Amino acid sequence: MDIPTWVWLATAVGVVGLIFFDFFAHVRTPHAPTFSESAKWSVFYIALALVFGVLVGVVWGWGSGTEYFAGYVTEKSLSVDNLFVFLIIMTKFAVPREFQQKVLLVGVAIALVLRTIFILLGAAAIEQFSWVFYLFGAFLVYTAIKLVREHGDDEPDEKTGNGFAVRTLKRFVPTTDEYHGDKLTTKIDGKRFLTPMLVVMVAIGSTDILFALDSIPAIYGLTTEPYIVFTANAFALLGLRQLYFLIGGLLERLVYLSQGLSVILAFIGIKLVLHALHVNELPFINGGEHVEWAPEIPIWLSLTVILGTLAIATVASLIKTRRDAALVEGPPEPAREA
Repeated sequence: MDIPTWVWLATAVGVVGLIFFDFFAHVRTPHAPTFSESAKWSVFYIALALVFGVLVGVVWGWGSGTEYFAGYVTEKSLSVDNLFVFLIIMTKFAVPREFQQKVLLVGVAIALVLRTIFILLGAAAIEQFSWVFYLFGAFLVYTAIKLVREHGDDEPDEKTGNGFAVRTLKRFVPTTDEYHGDKLTTKIDGKRFLTPMLVVMVAIGSTDILFALDSIPAIYGLTTEPYIVFTANAFALLGLRQLYFLIGGLLERLVYLSQGLSVILAFIGIKLVLHALHVNELPFINGGEHVEWAPEIPIWLSLTVILGTLAIATVASLIKTRRDAALVEGPPEPAREA
């Protein structure tokens, strides 16, 4: 793909414009969004992402369009898993529901900035060193194995929401444990303090650094075009605030989502390693020559595996939670004779 500079600038302005629109139209006035509001705007952002994908296919070819859709679905599914961590952080900081929108929107903005940096660094590394694909692939396979091992631990990590960034902030800057509306700072006895609103924003923003370590290598396993990587991430994140309120109750029912994501990450990791072999330049592998027999997994197969895995994980999760609920309720009592 040959992306003109003006397209990059127009896309960046559009993404920033949507964030500002979200703030002034929904977040500026604190309120707890209704199910109807969350559903309507979730559909809007998903539809916008799909229309953009069609535009990519029409303008740059359906090979690029398919790469975008595969990347978008992967990033969106990883974002849904991340929402569970956001839920834990919100609960840990006891964020009032009417203020959670503001926290999430700022978290999305921070995430976009951080991921853009990771995307540019990843593109530069891939351009200079083909062996980076080995690292990305191995890391994704490791992450997949880690997801499987960690599944089943119902107790959330005690350090969630209290990571290095938050501890450092509290160490050097005075903070208060009481909320003062949706203010980020407040004055107490003439001294300026940071409120929990700002602290929880730092917690969510810094947590996304860890999420980016999974998502950026994963999408680079589907496409090496930085523009597709950026737009897929941007559209996956833009509707995250609405999705949080829409499926908050559903998150606990997606019990097999982690296993599904582990399969997807492992598949993409293997795909990256095969691609690395195909473009190999490491002297201790095949004498520094390309491994021609290494197969290249086509993007249509990647998209099929991603969608199929998510569908199976979702259906299996809903069946299990429904069955577990039926066992808890027990069998219906027999009718009494008159």
